[in-house]
Amino acid sequence: MNPVERRAAFSLALIYAVRMLGLFMILPVFAIYADRYQGATPVLIGVAVGIYGLTQALFQIPFGLWSDRFGRHRLILIGLLLFAAGSVMAALAESIVAVIAGRAVQGAGAIAAVVMALGADLTRDAQRTKLMAIIGGCIGLSFVLAFIAGPALAGWGGTEAVFWANAGFAALGILVLYALVPRAPPGVGTQRTGGPPPIGLRQVLGNVELRRLDFGVFVLHMTVTANFLAVPWLLVQAGVAQADHGWLYLPVLLASLALMVPMLVFAERGGRTRGVMLLAVAGIAGAELWLALGWRTQSVYVLAAMLVVFFTMFNVLEASMPSLVSRIAPPAAKGAAMGAFSTSQFSGAFAGGLLGGWLLQWGMPALFSALAVCALAWLGVAWAMRAPRKLTPYTLKVPAGDGRSASEFATRLKEVRGVADAVVVGDEGVAYLQVDKSVLDESALRRCC
Repeated sequence: MNPVERRAAFSLALIYAVRMLGLFMILPVFAIYADRYQGATPVLIGVAVGIYGLTQALFQIPFGLWSDRFGRHRLILIGLLLFAAGSVMAALAESIVAVIAGRAVQGAGAIAAVVMALGADLTRDAQRTKLMAIIGGCIGLSFVLAFIAGPALAGWGGTEAVFWANAGFAALGILVLYALVPRAPPGVGTQRTGGPPPIGLRQVLGNVELRRLDFGVFVLHMTVTANFLAVPWLLVQAGVAQADHGWLYLPVLLASLALMVPMLVFAERGGRTRGVMLLAVAGIAGAELWLALGWRTQSVYVLAAMLVVFFTMFNVLEASMPSLVSRIAPPAAKGAAMGAFSTSQFSGAFAGGLLGGWLLQWGMPALFSALAVCALAWLGVAWAMRAPRKLTPYTLKVPAGDGRSASEFATRLKEVRGVADAVVVGDEGVAYLQVDKSVLDESALRRCC
């Protein structure tokens, strides 16, 4: 990466991370502090936790489209201002309905797609993977910090302190946006500047393998959101003071990260991605079943062990599933595929809050049993998944031509051994391929040109 790309990657990652830190901080604390709000019920507490996911899902695509028209910086600013406004609304709230309104406004500042688009504007194609890795690493770090800082901050000043911290994070994000994030050159981001042309969302949704991953990330985020309507109460029941929950989450999360790394390495180096993914889903189902069957008798050590299992499997899936989407999606559909995946993820968070709050009316066993059933259903869906081939992007210069000849040429390229997919842009004289280099017939590929 050159200096501008490094500056763009780390500043955008910081904006993304401080915003997610604010959203994550509420997860481990809200369920046990929410009874102070007027009108609080298990269902409304669940809605308050998950509503941001609904507004995130609704506004991701509009924010992306508006950023193409009005500029990335402007839309990121608007998103951060909405996040700050929602945080202040929630901090000042005295009723659970007012908290729900504030959380909805927080989520309406749906800048994830815009941040990614600005990162793409400011980096070369060859550096894009590094950008995503830096952002992903910062999100993971913010998740760990949130589960430590959230309980400590709530123990000191209640949930209003957490929401005020959210507003402070939004202000920090705005400062970073204007002090550190480079400006994209005029015109960049408003039109296609290379790469395969986009295809419709309908074609993405027609891909069975991508639908399996969309369903999986929906269940994953539904499960993590619903779990933390109950897990904090289990810790209190096991004798862990509310303000000390962060000190239990710290070793749990560190242990889960230590276990996650060798699992991911094993999956990638051995071509065992499908097997590791199935193991992770089964691990989540097993943890939920254990909690459902023995929730009354869990000691703090057993709970900590179950949380290590859950977070290890959660982190493995959270790290590997976006990679699988990018590997399975056709070259011309990666953006649409990631959009559908992100929408499923945020929709799952909303469903987790709503479902979790509703099920808690019948007790914790009902909640954990339902989540175990959902995880087992996911295991059944994922079982039919085919192991993805290890494909590499490949760009090829081809004769320029009209749309019809480009389509015919793409068909010929797909017939070459080792070519998984091909998109030909006739007016640019470029073909964008996905190839399996271990079996690619390069001589046949050259003959096509």
